Amino acid sequence: MIMYKRILVAVDGSELSRLAVMQAARLAQSCGAIVQALYVVDSTDIYYGIGPYDPGGVTEALLTYGEAVLQDAAASLAGAGVEHCTKLRKTSVAPGRVAATIELEAQEWNADLIVMGTHGRRGMQRLLMGSVAQGVVHRSTRPVLLVRHPAQRADKSEPATVSTSNDAH
Repeated sequence: MIMYKRILVAVDGSELSRLAVMQAARLAQSCGAIVQALYVVDSTDIYYGIGPYDPGGVTEALLTYGEAVLQDAAASLAGAGVEHCTKLRKTSVAPGRVAATIELEAQEWNADLIVMGTHGRRGMQRLLMGSVAQGVVHRSTRPVLLVRHPAQRADKSEPATVSTSNDAH
């Protein structure tokens, strides 16, 4: 059995993110692992607004939201009796590079596993919106556990999680 000691869970405040935290907690309970909940502030969109404005207020709102998301994750992990910590990354490694930032944090924290939700976007929606989960799987040298919402699964008998390991990168 693979024993994880350091599990990084990327959170964004969505219901899917909460499911990822629960999955990370279950794994941590079975392995005796510590979990780090990570929230990356992605303020890329505020620089593409129309008209002049001060993006500082939007950035401050994103930071406040991120702190609330991390408090929620910490409460869930504490409720599960899991050793944990949280981290708020105030900026990504480059504008719009959330996936690269998650992988960098996993490297710096020496995570054995990354857990995160995937929104299951397909087709044009995936092309236009991109996929942070896909970017993490593509970049990561460590296992990545992707958690999908049960409603997203075409085959309801299939498990709610999909584990992907990218050792070839």
